[in-house]
Amino acid sequence: MNTILEMAELKKQGRLKALIVTGCLAQRYKQEILDEIPEVDGILGTAGIDEIAEVIDRALEGQHVSRFEPLDRLPRVEAKRFVTTGGHYAFLKIAEGCDKRCTYCIIPSLRGSYRSFPMEELVAEAGNLAEQGVKELILVAQETTLYGVDLYGRKSLPELLRRLAAVDGIQWIRIQYCYPEEITDELIETIATEEKVCHYLDIPIQHASDRILKRMARKTNQEELKAMIGKLRARIPDIALRTTLISGFPGETEEDHEILCQFVDEMEFDRLGVFAYSAEEDTPAASFEYQVPQQLKEKRRDELMEIQQEVAFDKAERKVGSVVEVMIEGKVADENVFVGRTYMDAPDVDGLIFVYADAELMTGDFCRVRVTGARTMI
Repeated sequence: MNTILEMAELKKQGRLKALIVTGCLAQRYKQEILDEIPEVDGILGTAGIDEIAEVIDRALEGQHVSRFEPLDRLPRVEAKRFVTTGGHYAFLKIAEGCDKRCTYCIIPSLRGSYRSFPMEELVAEAGNLAEQGVKELILVAQETTLYGVDLYGRKSLPELLRRLAAVDGIQWIRIQYCYPEEITDELIETIATEEKVCHYLDIPIQHASDRILKRMARKTNQEELKAMIGKLRARIPDIALRTTLISGFPGETEEDHEILCQFVDEMEFDRLGVFAYSAEEDTPAASFEYQVPQQLKEKRRDELMEIQQEVAFDKAERKVGSVVEVMIEGKVADENVFVGRTYMDAPDVDGLIFVYADAELMTGDFCRVRVTGARTMI
C-alpha cells in the first residue's frame, strides 16, 4: 500500500502517466483501493493479468478500468513472452490457484482452485524462451506436485519434466514448491534420471511439531517428513533440499519450538528460510487462541536461523576441493572475478559462487570450477 501511495504522489506531480494496480492486493482490496486512491487508473484481479496490455492502453487514453474475472478462469497470453530475468533463466508457471486449505494462508481465496496450464502450451513456451537464450527453467506454481491432476486425471509433473527436457537449448530445469505428501516415486525417479532436471527440490514443510502441523492443517507429520527426506536422499544422494518454516504459529509452545530446532539440526537442509508468523486477515489461524507475541516469534526465528547457518556453513566447507558445474550470472566490476550459481542455488534466494578465471566468461555460460573456499556474506 505504501508503494501504491508513493506512486500516487508521482501521478499528482505529473511524473507518471498512469497508475495500475494488480495482483493479490488488488484482488482482495479492490473497493478500498478505488475509494481511497483516486489516482489509480486501472485495477486487475489475479485471474485477469493477461488483460493488462489492454488496460494500460485504455488508462493512457484517460479511462478508468476495472477488470476482475472469475477465479476459475485461467489467464492465457498468446503473445511471445518478453524475458525480464536477464535472459539466461526464466520462471515457467505451470499452474494457478490452490486446493489446499492451510489455516494460515489466504491464497485459495485470492487465486481460486488449482488449474494446470496445458502441457502443450508449456512446452511451446519453453521453446520460445530457449530461442531467446534461456538455459534454465524454474517451474513454479502454488504447488507444482499436483500438476495435471485437473486436466489429465493424474499427477503429470514427471511427464512434463521429460517433455521440457527434450527442448533444445534448455540445460537446467529446477522445481519449486513441492508439497511433501504429493511427491511420488515416479517424480523422484524422473529427477534422478533426467540429466537436465536439477537435483534440487523446494519442499516447504512449515513446521516439525505434529501438534502445530495439525493446527496448520498440513497433511504430513514429522515421521512422514523424515521418511520422505530419507527416500529422496537415498535415491538422489547429491540432492539439494530447500525448505521454509514458520516460527511463532498461534499456540506454539517452547516445547514445539525445541522440536523444530532439533529437527532442523538433524535434517541438515541445504537451504532453509524462516518467517515469523504473520496473521493473515480472514484466515482461521488469525482467530486462533494463544497468539505468540511478535518479539518472541522473531526470537524463535533467529534461533532457527542460527542453527541453519551452522549447518549451511558446514555443508559449504565440505564442498571445498570438489569440482562443480556453474552457471555464470555476471562479473565483479574491475576484477577478473565472475559470479555464478550451482545446481544447488535458485536465483535470488540461495547462495552464490565466485569464480576466478582468466577466460572471458559471459552471462549464461556454463563452466566447471574447483571450490577453493567457503565463507559467509553479510
